[in-house]
Amino acid sequence: MTVTVYLPLLLAVVLAWSAPRIAQRGRPGPAARGLSAIAVLAAASSTWSLALLALTALDDLPPLAVLDEHPSMDLPEPVPGPVALVAGLALLLGGARLLIDLRRRLVTHRQLRAVGTAEHGLVVADWSAPLAVAVPGRRGRDGHLLVTTGMVRLLDADERRVLFAHEQAHLAHRHHRLVAATAAAAALNPLLVPVRETVAYLVERWADEDAAAIVDDRDLTAQAVARAALATVGAGSGAVLGINGGAALHRVRALTEPAPAPRRRRLIGPALLGVGFLTTVTAATVEFVALARAWL
Repeated sequence: MTVTVYLPLLLAVVLAWSAPRIAQRGRPGPAARGLSAIAVLAAASSTWSLALLALTALDDLPPLAVLDEHPSMDLPEPVPGPVALVAGLALLLGGARLLIDLRRRLVTHRQLRAVGTAEHGLVVADWSAPLAVAVPGRRGRDGHLLVTTGMVRLLDADERRVLFAHEQAHLAHRHHRLVAATAAAAALNPLLVPVRETVAYLVERWADEDAAAIVDDRDLTAQAVARAALATVGAGSGAVLGINGGAALHRVRALTEPAPAPRRRRLIGPALLGVGFLTTVTAATVEFVALARAWL
């Protein structure tokens, strides 16, 4: 097999490098959707490439190993045995990480739904810790907002409007699906972790922009995000308006500037990467089929 089978891994590195730069320009919504889709394609492509590499280890098993040593047989050599072994181990680790991530998300959603019964799409928990999160629905049901009394006391009436608009945007656009899909991709291929982090940031920016449009006040939205960030410093909570360390600073700064304009050209790069993933995987598969025919 040629270098083609390794190219999806190289392209995943390029995608991870470019993702934060794509997030800096234009509207966050199209970027979040585009990067999430390309991340899933990248994970599928790299996983398939690893599977092809791992399958070449079959030539070391009988009866193929006997044929390989036959003097009259001139069979093509696939890849070195250690490479196939590493590819197989990478597949197993990726599958284990994927199962762990899925289980963690299911448990978290189950715990959030168990906090209380929503009334008019809202659950207010009597907790001192400031917390606000959009809880996805289950089996076609609508999701709801979970807000603690600590969160309610933290913000004034206008800032609470920002809070509800922000979390409703998460539900309306089903941001949890984009985040979960990209997290699954990063579990299968750790090279995509920067893409996972970028999409998580972009969905928060997306919800910020929706909230700013609904309350018609970008400064108020920036104020609410900043106040929530200060309240959660050292608290270990990332669920208050999606605050996540230094990302809050970038979000506040973005809200102090005019609303971003559409820049579809920035998605040309990810689209070309998507074509690259499909092309390289197809070529690697054709090579593997030719190899398998020679052996069998």
